[in-house]
Amino acid sequence: MTRALKAERKELVKTRVLLVDDHPIVRKGMAQLIEAEGNLEICGETGDAAEAISMIAKLKPDLAVIDVSLSGNDGIDLIKQIKARGDEVKVLVASMFDETLYAERALHAGAAGYINKNEAATKIVEAIQQVLRGKVYLSDKMTDRLLTRVAHGEEDINRSPINSLSDRELEVFRLIGDGLTTRQIAEKLHLSTKTIETYRDHIKAKLNLKHNTELIRRAVQWTLSQG
Repeated sequence: MTRALKAERKELVKTRVLLVDDHPIVRKGMAQLIEAEGNLEICGETGDAAEAISMIAKLKPDLAVIDVSLSGNDGIDLIKQIKARGDEVKVLVASMFDETLYAERALHAGAAGYINKNEAATKIVEAIQQVLRGKVYLSDKMTDRLLTRVAHGEEDINRSPINSLSDRELEVFRLIGDGLTTRQIAEKLHLSTKTIETYRDHIKAKLNLKHNTELIRRAVQWTLSQG
């Protein structure tokens, strides 16, 4: 095989991307955006966390673009599962949720970047390409925030009390804000209602809420604020 033919074949090999988002319209738009890049192709898409695990094992994507909100477990838990399995796939989280609340969680879970879906198309493509190059992607604002905290060795005084919630507590809090009952949350997360009640009690204690009514109101207000 000639050197020119080898180079041409290398050019034809595209990076395989799996989209994991529970909104079909969002997946369609993201797919069009990604495939407009000459070196990228969509190898699969799903809105279900369990199916995403199966597709990663079968399709062997180079990158998975994952939302926080999914059918089944949430995106943060999905990332933890992917890393625990040892799947060799880079992960970028693309979500509408506040990066100050979710970006660090995503990185700790094993993601290589976090970008808000409200960012311009060029920024989303930049995030994808940067993660594929083996780098971490965060917005300039989030990067400055993290570096400032590390440099001064102190907690961010502007952090919301919601940041004190564990990943699972935050997931339960989000689902309460989506209007799900304790039983519905238990079924969705494959946990007992007693366990969900325990999470609710922990959330109330951390957010200084006295009653379930206050918890529901706070969760709904927060969910609405996420756009």
